[in-house]
Amino acid sequence: MFADVYEGARVLVTGHTGFKGSWLTAWLLELGATVAGFADGVPTSPSGYAAMGLENRITTYTGDIRDRDAVQAAFADFRPQFVFHMAAQALVRRSYREPAATFATNAMGTLNVMEAVRTTPEVRVVVSITSDKCYRNDEWVWGYRETDHLGGDDPYSASKACAEIVAHSYITSFFTSGPRCATVRAGNVIGGGDWAEDRIVPDCARAWAAGEPVIIRNPSATRPWQHVLEPLSGYLWLGAGLAAESAATAENPLHGQAFNFGPPAEVIRTVGDVVGELGAHWPGFTARLGTPPAHEAECTLLKLCCDKALARLGWRAVLRHEETVRFTAEWYNAFYSGASGDMSAFTTGQIAEYVRKARQGGLPWTSC
Repeated sequence: MFADVYEGARVLVTGHTGFKGSWLTAWLLELGATVAGFADGVPTSPSGYAAMGLENRITTYTGDIRDRDAVQAAFADFRPQFVFHMAAQALVRRSYREPAATFATNAMGTLNVMEAVRTTPEVRVVVSITSDKCYRNDEWVWGYRETDHLGGDDPYSASKACAEIVAHSYITSFFTSGPRCATVRAGNVIGGGDWAEDRIVPDCARAWAAGEPVIIRNPSATRPWQHVLEPLSGYLWLGAGLAAESAATAENPLHGQAFNFGPPAEVIRTVGDVVGELGAHWPGFTARLGTPPAHEAECTLLKLCCDKALARLGWRAVLRHEETVRFTAEWYNAFYSGASGDMSAFTTGQIAEYVRKARQGGLPWTSC
């Protein structure tokens, strides 16, 4: 799987204690990697990171991604071969409350990682993760392509566009002969183990576990919903492709490219739809409408074109939307009911089920 490039490799994940970082860490461990993480702590309680029991299975460097010396020290000690940069302030509404911290974390944090990569000769591959919100949102009906304008009105979106610019500056200025580096952008990701504030699925899980109604701010907003394992499979497969290519011989290289990872274009669901679909797996669920602050606007329509990932990587989403919702609901139900007894094993089981479905679908990353 993934050309076996991660087996025995030293892999550093920044933001490893977050939602996506926890799932990526768990998958890398299953692939036989030696994993280290860099983060300033566990962002929520409960957390997927704690539920999966990851704290005792990897090397952890505690520090702020805005602290260049701390980032450099982690690189100097671990000497990673692969870097997945996920550390971020990832919440739109928080970016309105903390704009300077959001820009410092997302833009300057990316700069600190790239600077550490520049001075760490062991690094072979860097995958820098930003967001679909790095695109200037014109509220059009077709998917954004990797060549569309970057931008953003809210501080979070603008900071992610800045992170893309920082990464590509380092790629073109310093990484011409190595390491191999690319940036990735994913749509709205859901799955078990996310307890971040102001996200509809964690809001549902928290409220329904407490026997309370979930408050929906914008039920008509549409998002490119996908399970967390979908973009992670793309990140890992892109990393394998970057590792395989040579600076001297690569034709039409992956190096320096940006890639979107999202569900098929026809998978369009509103926030209200997803709440109802999750509720079908949670008996007795209730919901009520809330009103977001007028000055904290979020986009109502946003989706990605993922044709480039299909053409260049042979990557596409695996799960049907109904399976995405089922995977998500089953993880939370197992956690809150205590029925699984071991969320690490439950998570590994979901990864294995996802891989089986991908293999049945003939995805190339499963067969090499």
